[in-house]
Amino acid sequence: MRAIVYSQTGDSSVLHLVERAIPEPGPGEVRVKVVVSGVNPTDWKARAGARPGRPTPFPEVVPDQDGAGIVDAVGAGVAGFEVGDRVWVFLAAHERATGTAQEVTVLPAERVVHLPDAASFEIGASLGVPAITAHRALTVADGGPARLGPGTLDGRTVLVAGGAGAVGHAAIQLARWSGARVITTVSSPEKAALATAAGAHHIVNYREGDAAKVIRSIEPDGVDIVVEVSPARNASLNASVIANHGTISVYATDGGSEMTLDVRRHFSLNARYQFLLLYTVGEAPLAAAAEDIERALADGALPVGEEAGLPLTRFSLERTAEAHDAVEASTVGKVLIDVSPVTTRL
Repeated sequence: MRAIVYSQTGDSSVLHLVERAIPEPGPGEVRVKVVVSGVNPTDWKARAGARPGRPTPFPEVVPDQDGAGIVDAVGAGVAGFEVGDRVWVFLAAHERATGTAQEVTVLPAERVVHLPDAASFEIGASLGVPAITAHRALTVADGGPARLGPGTLDGRTVLVAGGAGAVGHAAIQLARWSGARVITTVSSPEKAALATAAGAHHIVNYREGDAAKVIRSIEPDGVDIVVEVSPARNASLNASVIANHGTISVYATDGGSEMTLDVRRHFSLNARYQFLLLYTVGEAPLAAAAEDIERALADGALPVGEEAGLPLTRFSLERTAEAHDAVEASTVGKVLIDVSPVTTRL
């Protein structure tokens, strides 16, 4: 089988194509023929490492956490999956040497989720890190639901920072599916169009006028949940628009890793900052997110493509380095790698 590997950290030039034997699944594992691999910022950051040339966690690493494909073999003790099942996978490379930038990947059964027949492999490969992050951000609020689904966020207002990004897109869709009123901030008319296509009720261009004033005019009592990508840059805005007992869910540090907060104001609002990282969040939240996302897929709530607010940029497996570079360059939308034709037989 073909696989993309790297043996030392560095820029995308460390990635190269090799031929490897098809692995066998062990107990509790599922082997998946990868049709589409999804690339996230965490993938190129892991490949780049803290410093170029540093040793990798394994002698050879196959990158990329997310993907979608077809179950090809099932290990001993695995229930619920059969050969031929369509699936999406997440955190494939977490604490493992092999991700989804290869024709076949083996991973624990708990990282494999059924993909409804109506959902494309493109949708499946676009889930994983973005959708599970969005789910977590929407389920940590003070007094809020621990699970998502129709009606679970009724009466609540969600502010999504950066609604044109992959996590922002998933947050808009999941919040809308769950009954929330959704406001999002964007930086351009083009991104506003994408956030509108994703389903946001209100779009605020933070480069035009007073964003806090506009948000307060939409929701005078303040927003209940903020899905935050840039906590340092948006600290003042969030303090101005958060509701009493509101929660600011932070999933990234775009714009800086340190922020200044008005302690007294947050005291008076009983506000909560909740930081989240999928790699250390624990198995129970990951499983809950996967189950809810599977139900959202069945409801058709998570479409992708420019018409759904998430443009797709695609590369072949041989061009994985270019795919990583595209994500590093902040390409708008989702970057995918076409790994195997659906009709390919191993």
